[in-house]
Amino acid sequence: MDVSAGLLLEYVFSPANIAGLIAFVLVFYVLQEYQWHQTYANIPPGPKPWPIVGNFGGFLVPPFILKRFVKNSKEFAKVVSNPLSPQAGLIEMSKLYGNIFSIFVGPQLMVVLTGYDAVRDAMLNHTETFSDRPHIPLVTIITKRKGIVFAPYGPLWRTNRRFCHSTLRSFGFGRMSLEPCIHEGLAIIKTELQSLIETAGPSGIDLTPLISNAVSNIISLMSLGQRFHHEDKEFRNMRDLMSHGLEISVNTSILLVNVFPWLYYLPFGVFKELRRAELDITAFLKRIIARHRATLDPENPRDFIDMYLVEMLAKQKEGSSEENLFSEDDLFYIIGDLFIAGTDTTTNSMLWSILYMSLYPDVQEFRGFTIPKGTVIIPNLWSVHRDPTVWENPDDFNPSRFLDDQGKILRKDCFIPFGLGRRVCMGEQLAKMELFLMFTSLMQTFTFRFPEGATAPSMHGRFGLTLAPCPFTVCVKTR
Repeated sequence: MDVSAGLLLEYVFSPANIAGLIAFVLVFYVLQEYQWHQTYANIPPGPKPWPIVGNFGGFLVPPFILKRFVKNSKEFAKVVSNPLSPQAGLIEMSKLYGNIFSIFVGPQLMVVLTGYDAVRDAMLNHTETFSDRPHIPLVTIITKRKGIVFAPYGPLWRTNRRFCHSTLRSFGFGRMSLEPCIHEGLAIIKTELQSLIETAGPSGIDLTPLISNAVSNIISLMSLGQRFHHEDKEFRNMRDLMSHGLEISVNTSILLVNVFPWLYYLPFGVFKELRRAELDITAFLKRIIARHRATLDPENPRDFIDMYLVEMLAKQKEGSSEENLFSEDDLFYIIGDLFIAGTDTTTNSMLWSILYMSLYPDVQEFRGFTIPKGTVIIPNLWSVHRDPTVWENPDDFNPSRFLDDQGKILRKDCFIPFGLGRRVCMGEQLAKMELFLMFTSLMQTFTFRFPEGATAPSMHGRFGLTLAPCPFTVCVKTR
């Protein structure tokens, strides 16, 4: 037996076999390099990807090791040193590679657009080309590419977006106006703040739960037809699940699902947490849709769900060609989009506003490149709003840049917080109304100060569906 094993090892490691293996590896490498250069011959510049993991590998290696292997390693190490602020890292990369550059996540090519000119050119002048959504494994697993936010560009998306846009407009004015709901939420925030002021110490108050609850309830009334008490256990649980799900979705381990999709189904750690959050949110929303179906009065729709069900039944009755474009399955994902996108965006905008107010209390008083089909395009809006070619001192907090000499609002084309083109935010008018009413009312009632001696949070924020401020507390006083 020992003799046989020895002969086998001798055969396997014979000079001829080793030479053959080396030749195979070399041929494979040459063919791969040839194919890579043929496919990506004229793509925008960028760092050379690693095998399998692409440029994601840079986030897994300490900067001192990168210095030995990466051109411009000092700058690139700075890029990957803070994976929780990729929007800032992408700006650093644009300084190395230009305003249009390439990165790879696994085998997926992504092209990043930096600055106002590049983003505007793509989103407005080439809107048909850049209106699709990429196939990202993690997003596909969770959303099935349905709904509005992550659905691919096509007849289904166009029909549902047209309906949603028209329906959301009806909540801004008239019988279904949400303005009374916003004022009601504001009254709750003020009452809670007055109570917290009396008990808060010098470390300040965390406003996140108050703001998030008020904004969530506005979306809830619009889409589900009901307000929840801020202490309602089921509602708080769903809100916390959505927030936690978004937070762990940008966890480095979870992002590996985009390279190895099977990791999502691992029965432990953040993978299990995200699956549990997805299942619980699904159960909550589907129960509410079922209740609406059972109590639907087509003549008197109460909310967004009723209006969608009425439209769906009308298409079925007509035998319309759009019948298959409306379904309860699509409704479920659209409601999820409204909740997550509508709550996360407005909540974080309010929190950023209050953070800046507390830190500055005195204020209270593509172009020639080949981009292969299937490439993911990343318009970096952070870079647009910090583009020194269109903003003077873009990193300075200066609200007066939006006012003229008479104190009237200046409309700036390069200010695009709601996006551009066919994917522009559907809830823009609702969000503006929420932010205006909530912010002005809070500023008129309270003053906000950063706790004395406390360390200011990083203004790069926390990356997620939208950019959230890092956790902070403020000292609040009644005016």
